[in-house]
Amino acid sequence: MSPKHRRILQAIFREPVPANLAWRDAETLLIAAGAEISEGAGSRVRVVLNGVRAVFHRPHPQKEMDKGAVKSLRRFLMEAGLTP
Repeated sequence: MSPKHRRILQAIFREPVPANLAWRDAETLLIAAGAEISEGAGSRVRVVLNGVRAVFHRPHPQKEMDKGAVKSLRRFLMEAGLTP
């Protein structure tokens, strides 16, 4: 994982929860961590990392994830064993 990916991971786990995290950054972190990502219906994105599955919604029309989405991503990463 590159230093950029580590910064993104630290931002996801930062308190208070960031409200300006770009989905593209989170997606590149997941890919770098070895996640399998597939497109679902509409804006759904299916992610499998270390045997843990999750479905996220790609934010639109904005590019940034809201706080609830960041918390969901944080929970998923913890279950998959990926923490800063």
